[in-house]
Amino acid sequence: MTQVIIYHNPRCSKSRETLKLIEDKGIAPVIVDYLKTPPSAAELTRILGLLGKGPHDILRKKEAAEAGVDAAALSDAQLIDAMVANPSAIERPIVVAGDKAALGRPPESVLAIL
Repeated sequence: MTQVIIYHNPRCSKSRETLKLIEDKGIAPVIVDYLKTPPSAAELTRILGLLGKGPHDILRKKEAAEAGVDAAALSDAQLIDAMVANPSAIERPIVVAGDKAALGRPPESVLAIL
């Protein structure tokens, strides 16, 4: 069985709903509290590739602004570095299953990759 990883914020209702959907499918995912253990720049770049998105697509703009990140002025690589340094600026939850990934907004969107 393919390993399933959820980049999770336990205080986020969408993240909790997504985790419950995964567990209800009988899957015990690896749970990464990405605020405590953020992905590396290389990991985030890989996840973005699996999502088929750029860093601006998964940026929480309010949190980025609060962290002093001027996303419009940064290259993709610089924005990824800023997101790793300020993980609250990364949209959540993100679920990775093998060579597929999905953003859990809405939570049901992750079911397509499981």
